[in-house]
Amino acid sequence: MASRHSCRDEAGNRGRLSFVSLLTDEDREALEQLGRRVSFPAGTVLMHEGLPGEGVLLMRTGVVKATHTTIAGHEAILAFRGSGDLIGELALIDDRPHSSTVIAVEPVEALVIPSPGFRAFVEQRPPVAVALMRMVVDRFRDTDRRLVEFSASDALGRVAARLLELAETHGQPSDRGVTITLHLSQEELAGWAGCSVKAVVNALQTLRRLGLVETGRRRVTILDMERLEAQAPAH
Repeated sequence: MASRHSCRDEAGNRGRLSFVSLLTDEDREALEQLGRRVSFPAGTVLMHEGLPGEGVLLMRTGVVKATHTTIAGHEAILAFRGSGDLIGELALIDDRPHSSTVIAVEPVEALVIPSPGFRAFVEQRPPVAVALMRMVVDRFRDTDRRLVEFSASDALGRVAARLLELAETHGQPSDRGVTITLHLSQEELAGWAGCSVKAVVNALQTLRRLGLVETGRRRVTILDMERLEAQAPAH
């Protein structure tokens, strides 16, 4: 029986459809002609929560995080996006300000496409409109899944689930197991798992004690994927 964390889309990402993976070769080539290529160093804010959208970004390389600042002033991480992903599409669809801040976690190369050009591109190509709808629906389904996960599991289960997701999207096989190549701080992992930094520290200590992970400075190696899956909430 296949592992419940082994399902990947065409772009190689578990349970997540990248926009580019849903396009035909012809549509991909046409999309490339609409924008300009830009590079951003790590730490750059690409989009600001609450500001109006002026266009979309099509990720080529690198990773960004979409964040939301809570009433208490904490950074909640909503998602990580990488190669082939589209960013800023919701502000374009509903003509409202961005609902999250997008920050480069590592150096990023992207295609910047102004709103009028991208909107016309979608309107003129029905298959692209369908691809956009599929991507948006997939993201909303993922949000629903996480809401259920958060209500049905403790911090240990949520941290285990996030580590498994990182292993699928940014895992590199090593002699010890699977090393996560996306280097997150404990604060970032806490913001993504929806718990405190202290809870993340305790969860990682428990996972180390069980022999499931090995940790270093901003580095995690999963030693036993199957046993770690047993700690994560089923979905």
